[in-house]
Amino acid sequence: MTDETTLRIGHVMRRFVVDKWGGTETVVFNLCRAFRSMGHTSEIFCTRMFSEVGTEELDGVPIHRFDYVFPWLFLSNEAQGKLRLKGGSPLSLPLYRELRRRRDLSIIHTHIQHRMGGAARTVARALKIPYVVSVHGGFYTLPEAQIERMRDPFKGKPEWGKVFGWLWGSRKVLQDASAILCVGRDEFADMQARYPTKRVYYVPNGVDVERFQNAKPDDFLIAHQIPRDQRIVLCVSRIDFQKNQLMLVRAFERFAETHPEHHLYLIGPVTVDAYMREIERALAGSRVRGRVHIIPGLTPDSPLLPSAYKAAEMFVLPTDHEPFGIVILEAWAAGLPVIATRVGGIPGFTHEGSDVLLVNRGDQEALTGAMAELADAPELRERLVVAGLEEVRNRYDWASVAEQVMGIYRTAIEEFGR
Repeated sequence: MTDETTLRIGHVMRRFVVDKWGGTETVVFNLCRAFRSMGHTSEIFCTRMFSEVGTEELDGVPIHRFDYVFPWLFLSNEAQGKLRLKGGSPLSLPLYRELRRRRDLSIIHTHIQHRMGGAARTVARALKIPYVVSVHGGFYTLPEAQIERMRDPFKGKPEWGKVFGWLWGSRKVLQDASAILCVGRDEFADMQARYPTKRVYYVPNGVDVERFQNAKPDDFLIAHQIPRDQRIVLCVSRIDFQKNQLMLVRAFERFAETHPEHHLYLIGPVTVDAYMREIERALAGSRVRGRVHIIPGLTPDSPLLPSAYKAAEMFVLPTDHEPFGIVILEAWAAGLPVIATRVGGIPGFTHEGSDVLLVNRGDQEALTGAMAELADAPELRERLVVAGLEEVRNRYDWASVAEQVMGIYRTAIEEFGR
């Protein structure tokens, strides 16, 4: 273990891929950068999922990737491909061995449970250091049809990896952790009820407020040859059935009948190719196919991403699944009014009618109406913008979030040493 003033943190994740970057990657990467500014060292340990690169350094943060398998018999290549995109509990013995070797770690922070969380638990116990668990969750708030869709690739297949789950105590990952960190208020309440004697924390995600607030719209507009007077409806999210961009496209089609000057931009990595094809088929016969633009190549660290927010008139998140909703913080920081669905962690940190307009999951008609309401009411847009910007400045800067997490680490280390 390192000395008591400087910590070396090992973050365990399922994957870390720049071109398929999601919310968990954003959280871990920004925490690592914030910890570095505080004088601490962080490293990321994950599988090679979607990446041939082993160890690389991204903005000073080492990322170590390891070979892995999905430990079920008779999995087809197609099934394994689906598991890489969604669900599945990978097994990585090389990652486990490397963690066992790392006696310089002060604490392990696992962002996954199941087998890899069990590996983190077992290593921490062997190294005699504490570990904490972040619940990025939302799995059990998904519609049942989507949960079944995620389970389908391994349904009925013999799972030989269960032996490692048993050896590593995968079912005890939360129970034995020094602390549980929750990004959503619902999960926070659930974890408190399940583990009443354990330290359970609500730790919201954060945003680099200045990066989005100070961005210039022209960078994005010029790069994509967009007229300055174009009125943009923006959605930033991975292209995925869980995010329900298809409903937004259909709602926009209705909205566009009375708002011919607006264009819809969908920005985010394509994580489910079949869903992307579904959207393309819907657009092929649509009256708005020339006014819906899909840009899959902007990663969260792209300088054009904050510019895209700045260029927009409103931000819409039609998601079916959102443990937190970092993109809402980004929209607030950029000065955008937000429409989102009433799912997951979103109602827990937003204030309906004050800094956001919320609609029910799957309510296409309500979404169309909310877009029209914002487009036609500049005073409403301004009121939402002012409230959102004040909220994000006061509560969600990454430096503040990192200070809270570092305090959790310190408490875990102090109590573990007693």
